[in-house]
Amino acid sequence: METLSTHLTEKQFNEICELAYSLCGIKLTAGKEELVKSRLMKRIRALKLLGFDEYIAYVHSDTTGTEIRFMLDELATNKTSFFREMPHFDYMISSILPHLQNRKIRIWSAGCSSGEEPYTIAMVLREYIADVDRKDVAILATDLSHKILARAREGVYEKDTVKEVPAGLVPKYFTHVNPGPSMRYRANDNIRKLIRFAHLNLMGDWPMKGPFDLIFCRNVMIYFDKPTQNTLINRYYDLLCDGGVLFVGHSESFTGLKHRFRFVKPAIYMK
Repeated sequence: METLSTHLTEKQFNEICELAYSLCGIKLTAGKEELVKSRLMKRIRALKLLGFDEYIAYVHSDTTGTEIRFMLDELATNKTSFFREMPHFDYMISSILPHLQNRKIRIWSAGCSSGEEPYTIAMVLREYIADVDRKDVAILATDLSHKILARAREGVYEKDTVKEVPAGLVPKYFTHVNPGPSMRYRANDNIRKLIRFAHLNLMGDWPMKGPFDLIFCRNVMIYFDKPTQNTLINRYYDLLCDGGVLFVGHSESFTGLKHRFRFVKPAIYMK
């Protein structure tokens, strides 16, 4: 009787890397072997397969695309927090929102992960846009991972996660749903209703027409190679309105990329 093999060979790792890159542009580099192994072994065991060769064959043979979705869900990295990289929100409050008070507002959180970013944007809009409920304001929040989008839609967060929200905003925008030592908080409808969550592969077709006033794509492009980054930021440019702003992660650089954006501040670019 054959037994389960937990060994990941170089050839198997390279095949998985090629799949991830071809499907969604994620560039898994050398050094990520243990991450790939630990995340996919859970799936291999659940499917009662004997190892990575069988799993790779299974992915290729699944014509529904379901297993590819599971694989990408496992490989996607989802690290985020409320009010992450606060200088972006400071700039949004001081230099952008004053000019958007009397018009339609469209914002895209591309790579929204578990929802902290779009909920933060929604809180900022409610705090700094007058009569926001009477205006045409919408946030599109997309991610590659169906699993992480389900968490974002649920909008329920541990106490330690919500500590990142300024104390005065917590009672306005969150409700205790599990009092006690393991206290959890649920995002209230006053911020939920500003957001539409949707699945999107950034390397695929984009059904939305825009234009967007702001696009947040922060700490996403670090997983792509330079050609993919170049394609992506130029697609963002085309989808922004004139004067629209793209926010990227502070660890991300446009060095070596051909683009039409105007540099504003570190990690802030304007069309």
